[in-house]
Amino acid sequence: MAVKKKESEGNLLEAIQQFCADKSLDREAVMGVIRDSLITAYKKKSGLDGLDDSENPIKVEFASNNSNNDGDNVVIVVPRKVVDTLPKDGLEISVDDAKSSHPDAEIGQVLEFKEKPMELSRIISSQAKQMVFQRLRDMEKELLYEEYKAKEGELTHGYFQRWKKDAMSVDLGKVEGIMPKREQNPGEKYHSGDRLKAIIQRVELRPREPIPVITLSRASADFVKKLFEMEIPEIYDGLVEIVNVARQPSIRTKVVVHATRGDIDPVGACVGMKGVRIQSIVRELGNERIDIVQYSNDPAEFIANAISPAKPFDVKVDTQGREAMVIVPEEQLSLAIGINGSNVKLASQLTGYRIDIKTIAQYNEEFSSPEARERLEKLFSPPVEEEEDDGATPLEDLPGLSARLIGLLRSAGIKDVEALIEISQDDLAKLPGIGPTTATQILKILAESVEWVEES
Repeated sequence: MAVKKKESEGNLLEAIQQFCADKSLDREAVMGVIRDSLITAYKKKSGLDGLDDSENPIKVEFASNNSNNDGDNVVIVVPRKVVDTLPKDGLEISVDDAKSSHPDAEIGQVLEFKEKPMELSRIISSQAKQMVFQRLRDMEKELLYEEYKAKEGELTHGYFQRWKKDAMSVDLGKVEGIMPKREQNPGEKYHSGDRLKAIIQRVELRPREPIPVITLSRASADFVKKLFEMEIPEIYDGLVEIVNVARQPSIRTKVVVHATRGDIDPVGACVGMKGVRIQSIVRELGNERIDIVQYSNDPAEFIANAISPAKPFDVKVDTQGREAMVIVPEEQLSLAIGINGSNVKLASQLTGYRIDIKTIAQYNEEFSSPEARERLEKLFSPPVEEEEDDGATPLEDLPGLSARLIGLLRSAGIKDVEALIEISQDDLAKLPGIGPTTATQILKILAESVEWVEES
């Protein structure tokens, strides 16, 4: 038994070294914890609890295996004063006891006595062991907290371990992360050992938890943002910026992008050649629909972009009341609304406007009277500057042609009805902001409002 005891003492420093490596702890800090714990336990055993730490003469020495220290790796060094009376405490020793180990001891002399922790009472050994392990656990917990707190908001990889009620336990290597039900992507199923990506949403210390509590998320908008930063080089390099993200997990996500340079198409950069870039993100999200929305300072244009994949015929905006009316063809209504209203809800979140969707037929029916149309135009349209009368028919005379469409036509050089009549449907569809569907609707309004007279 003595041999095993000797071996256990001889291997103590190697065990400490291995422990530090396994837990990624600083060796000197661990030695300090062991030193303080042994001193505290010794003071408690010797009745020296009231001894001030600044005046504490007790030391702990660590010796290497190769040093000439009788094979003792850890010893407690206690200075004791030689007295000719009964010792008051553990810092004094009678002259007779002192001479048993120091034959030349004299009264008043202070001698150092070395004791091995293994030779102390079982109580002090147990107390020291408990203090060491508790302090090392606290040290490990604090180091892990600092490491993962610095990674808060970053993307990480892990392996699914097990279910804890509705929460997922994910192995992150050094620690386990928790993904509550509200942070999971609905519909996703995992088996033990499955690899997954998630964002470190929150890291916190809780008194009753032995390790930091790391909350992961796959349902947040930030998770999608990080995926875009990882997959799209232009976003990573800052050439394309993500302005905002609105998400309904497992159903649809809308990402607003803006190019910092005029020669870059932000939507095309995110989609990639033949959709390769966006498809990798779609697969990671379990085939969730993703709409890339180009940002615009013009509220009407921004709302029209945000309501994609629907292509609105017209958008009327009340900037003061933060309300908008989006008018779409009948066949685009379901696309504009989305599953359970998801598309219009996300568009509203992105733009900050309350959006009302109407078909062209509904719009014409509700605002058929001139008075109703006038009230609508005053509410949703900015005042139009008056132009000099040159005998041409102004575009405002066409009923049903909104101020937005009038603005698009004028910016393209079409100033009046006569100029609009001269343009073909194909050329009209090619104008910025028009498109084939809107061009068809404009020509339909034109045909219903203009009386054609054949010259003889």
